[in-house]
Amino acid sequence: MKDYYDILGVSRNASPEEIKKAFYKLAHKYHPDKGGSPERFKEINEAYQVLSNKEKRAQYRLFSFPT
Repeated sequence: MKDYYDILGVSRNASPEEIKKAFYKLAHKYHPDKGGSPERFKEINEAYQVLSNKEKRAQYRLFSFPT
């Protein structure tokens, strides 16, 4: 399973603001219209979609990092 925190370069306890900031920075860098990698952009977008949604993030943490 992909580590979405690693993809965005944020810690596991990152705030929603930190996640959003990291996403925008990476999305700008890797956007296909700006000469970036479409595959990397999709990966970044997928990570953001999960980590920016409170419910999805909780499920992701539950199944990816069991205690």
